[in-house]
Amino acid sequence: MSTTDKQKNFTTINPTSEKELKTYTYMTDEEAENAVKKCHKAYLKWRHTPIKDRAKIIKAIGQELISQKDKFATLMTDEMGKLLRQSHQEIELCAGICDFTATEGLTILKDEERELADGGKGIITYSPIGVIYGIQPWNFPAYQVIRYSIANLMAGNGVLLKHAKNVTGSALLLKEIYETAGLPKDLFTVLIIDHDQSDRIIENELVRGVTLTGSSEAGKIIAKKAGSVLKKTVLELGSNDAYMVLEDADIAMAAKTCVQGRVYNNGETCVSAKRFIVTEKVYDAFKAVFVEGMKTIVTGDPKEKSSKMGPLARKDLREKLHDQVEKSVQKGATIILGGKIPNEKGYFYPATILDNVKPGQPAYDDELFGPVASLIKAKDDEDAMRIANDSRFGLGGGIFSKDQKKAIELAQNHFDTGMVNINSFGLARPNMPFGGIKNSGYGREHGGFGIREFVNAKSIFIPKKNK
Repeated sequence: MSTTDKQKNFTTINPTSEKELKTYTYMTDEEAENAVKKCHKAYLKWRHTPIKDRAKIIKAIGQELISQKDKFATLMTDEMGKLLRQSHQEIELCAGICDFTATEGLTILKDEERELADGGKGIITYSPIGVIYGIQPWNFPAYQVIRYSIANLMAGNGVLLKHAKNVTGSALLLKEIYETAGLPKDLFTVLIIDHDQSDRIIENELVRGVTLTGSSEAGKIIAKKAGSVLKKTVLELGSNDAYMVLEDADIAMAAKTCVQGRVYNNGETCVSAKRFIVTEKVYDAFKAVFVEGMKTIVTGDPKEKSSKMGPLARKDLREKLHDQVEKSVQKGATIILGGKIPNEKGYFYPATILDNVKPGQPAYDDELFGPVASLIKAKDDEDAMRIANDSRFGLGGGIFSKDQKKAIELAQNHFDTGMVNINSFGLARPNMPFGGIKNSGYGREHGGFGIREFVNAKSIFIPKKNK
């Protein structure tokens, strides 16, 4: 039955208390189509807005995010369970993205002139292409949206958002923040729609590009649908990031950093450390320190300062994660910490470590979206790199070594992944490109790269003047 015939409702759930938060109603097909038309109409005016004026509004969005930081952070924590202090950090990152885009976008989108071989002149101008449709996940309710929308608004495009339904409140608050900061009405539009309706949005002739953050399987589906109607896509998909601890690593520092990298955002991060590949020479020493570090990760109410990890975002996500752990054990992995669903209110899952992780186990082959660490022993540094690259994914990763020059060389020439941390763990940086290779997707965001993903690099040819 179409949503035109009968509108459907859904209710968001607080994963800490398991209490209902708010009930929302899906748009009808007609409402969704009208929303696209309004966004396109707003775009037709916005595209001719001087870039300096666009930049002022983008900067104002960043300021408004900070003004509403407490309200927004509380909402994100209520909707998906991240630690309250990490919700604050997310909004601060988003404000930084707005500042970077507003400043650097002026240069990135500036016309370029080139001399032509025949003596004429060429002009390259970066023109917006229209309405860009973003399909985003729940794990970073603000950041995932800011990442693609701010770049495209700066470029002069209109933006549609289909957010994960469990963070619908965050999506609507973002729209409020954008418009309070001065963004024209309807230019950023939230679509509260289901999967079937989403397919029709991709097909809509007013939509000119599609971007998705999600699983590899979802990426394949969206890329196929968009490709069938000749629309460009940018895909940031899942991963199983490898963090290598080489023979000359600082073990104490590496273990401490790896704990942080595994449990940040409750372990629900595409670029979190997931596979820990440790050379045989230092394996036992690393494991001992790493286990002790993971033991200190206390789950609890994400609004309490004493909590080091909150609940997983949904009950079904916890069930999937636990099933992956159990299947890994059935295929030879060993649980050395955690691995049991606690008998308490909330969708909590303990910090967990699996040893004896081998190919054929979910812990080796697949993405485990939660606080489960996979320990893998390598013969030596060369074998560690082989294992790190033995994955269908390639989003992020890390290298621990006291020889920084060697680590950089490995990152540059041998590590098949989009982003590499040297002796550190980190998420996104506004001035560096973000994205992956292989089944982790394609296209880049941040660092100025995202601003040009959905623009028309238009060539204008001017002939040489005849004397």
